[in-house]
Amino acid sequence: MAKKIMFDYDLIVIGSGAGGSAAATIAARAGKKVAIVEADTFGGDSPNWSDVPTKALLHVAHLYDEARHGARFGLRSATLGYNYPSLRAWKDLAVKRTGAGGNRKYYENEGIATLQGTAHFLSPNEVSVNRHHLSAEKFLIATGSHWVAPNIQGLKEVSYLTPRTILEAMRPPKSLFVIGGGTIGVEIAQLMAIFGTKVYIAEIASRLLPREDEEVGVLMERLLKEQKGVTTLTQTRTLSVVKDGIGKRVTFTRGGVEKSVRVDEVLIATGRVPTIDLGLENASVIYTPKGVEVDANLQTSARHIFAAGDVLGHNGHTHTALLESRVAANNILHKTKVAPNYTATTRVTFTHPGIASVGLSEDDCLKRDLAINKAIAPLNIVARSNTSDFRDGFVKLITDKKGVVLGGTVVAPHAAEIIHEIALAVKHNLTAADLADTPHAFLSWSEAVRVAAAKLS
Repeated sequence: MAKKIMFDYDLIVIGSGAGGSAAATIAARAGKKVAIVEADTFGGDSPNWSDVPTKALLHVAHLYDEARHGARFGLRSATLGYNYPSLRAWKDLAVKRTGAGGNRKYYENEGIATLQGTAHFLSPNEVSVNRHHLSAEKFLIATGSHWVAPNIQGLKEVSYLTPRTILEAMRPPKSLFVIGGGTIGVEIAQLMAIFGTKVYIAEIASRLLPREDEEVGVLMERLLKEQKGVTTLTQTRTLSVVKDGIGKRVTFTRGGVEKSVRVDEVLIATGRVPTIDLGLENASVIYTPKGVEVDANLQTSARHIFAAGDVLGHNGHTHTALLESRVAANNILHKTKVAPNYTATTRVTFTHPGIASVGLSEDDCLKRDLAINKAIAPLNIVARSNTSDFRDGFVKLITDKKGVVLGGTVVAPHAAEIIHEIALAVKHNLTAADLADTPHAFLSWSEAVRVAAAKLS
């Protein structure tokens, strides 16, 4: 009989963010000997530098903005001010409270060995971490992704901010040029503008938030300009950034015309790329610059190695990485493999109004040549818009010709909460009539979902 090879661990998880944490915990609770390796701060991106701190600051910004404009309700709040170091202290408290940031102790309490350092594959079953060699029967690669500077002349010679470093700034810059008009670029543009920064936001596409339906980007551009004085530069390519006194001069081209603007700071909010510098070739794991390649069960070309989260290259949300982490854990522990079901995964932008969407966008339907029906219910047709004095926003629903809900978008206060009934409809093939027939509470924003659904049923 062949002698069973002895490994140091049953499973080594590389990366302690959303893609790795759930799987490590599930495997440890199933009695497996597990180690988790983290090159940066335990907990990964979401609780330490992106979702949690950003949303904590956006919550305060929205509160401040609402209060400042309270005169229309009879509030005397025009002289309201803020203390930025105190705001940062609140952000740090929020990070601490969620408990997932810097949570090395959590893993140790679960009986998981924790290693701080960069993992590098030496062979299919062996990695080195800080010159220590560790072996495991199975591996999960969950190293996530990182911000990269786009190829812009002069950028490497000047200091620039990323969505991670801007949160550590001692005060908001007086002026800021944001490169990238996706979710994070737009969130930070609004956040900084509320605290008095003059913001320019440049996006190569023809609208902000190019992954959302067209109406979303058009509305957000108008609201950012009208309410916050943000200058949106769509169809704009940033050419160069050079030092100009204590600030920077940014040169860009728009509509064939070259222009430049002087700002205090530049923020790079364009692409993230998968973190794949792990010696994967030594483990016979197939990957490209776009990410690690996996099958439907998140298994790599090396059968004992799985991968989950942003390292797969689809720049998903934190909830997608958690879903994949749970699926990977199942497939590592059990013979019966399952595939992640991405149907009804929501996309959220925590601006004000919030933006949330699920299922297919109108562009997706066009690309797939699907015959669709669509309806938009503007927020100002529900009574809540009067009691809250907020009219900018809408609910948009897309159905197939039989009325089955394919996708939807909500632009409204609390959009992230409202989207889930549309997600349920997408996941379970409900029709617009099913949504319209469901009683919706009077004076809730969700009435707009019922109105949009009624137009299609």
